[in-house]
Amino acid sequence: MQSKQPDKIRINKYLSANGICSRREADRLVEQGRVTINGITAVMGDKAGAGDIVLVGQKKVANAEKKVVLAFYKPKGVVCTEKDRHADKMVKDWIRYPVRVTYAGRLDKDSEGLLLLSNDGDLIQSMMKGSGNHEKEYVVKTDKEITSDFLSKMERGVYLEELSITTKPCKTEKTGKYTFHIILTQGVNRQIRRMCKTFGYEVKALKRIRIMNIGLGDLKEGQFRELTEEERALLYRQCGIGQ
Repeated sequence: MQSKQPDKIRINKYLSANGICSRREADRLVEQGRVTINGITAVMGDKAGAGDIVLVGQKKVANAEKKVVLAFYKPKGVVCTEKDRHADKMVKDWIRYPVRVTYAGRLDKDSEGLLLLSNDGDLIQSMMKGSGNHEKEYVVKTDKEITSDFLSKMERGVYLEELSITTKPCKTEKTGKYTFHIILTQGVNRQIRRMCKTFGYEVKALKRIRIMNIGLGDLKEGQFRELTEEERALLYRQCGIGQ
């Protein structure tokens, strides 16, 4: 009787599932000839599985046996992307964890708060899809007094001229003379800052306190924790992914 061969998946999904990068970025790596499977340069459509030796450059891709999700309190001034070579502080420098993880949705350098990281590429891809309408909640402090008219305009959606888009309707709540909460369901670059600027407001402080069912909780700046089984199970259900 022949032994069953391990299931293989497309190389872009393989790299994503093992926490290397998104599928789109994986496609770019393959196109650039930077990925090999068992010593042979990979091409689009190639497949890999648990029994294969996959390299990105000179680095071996380790099979991710356990899917993990971390909640991290990103401090202000810390950069998410590794492409910013001039950054003094990057997320990867703060996360000391035995499994390589990648962030699911960025926070800009001047913002702080909750960042989710995982080695599950399918989860990351699902969380970053704009069509998912996944909620993200922020605390915002501005340089001018918050008015009901300002919040009403924010909630209806704001046309961002520099991007030629109108933001999706959102929810807001005034929490102080200069502060408010806002819940978004999309991830446009520096979205809240751009929205506020449209109405003459400057954001002085911005903190993300919730992503879907995961809250920042008692985490301090620079701290991270693994999600509980209950948190992770609900997160996967909301993303429409089985574990």
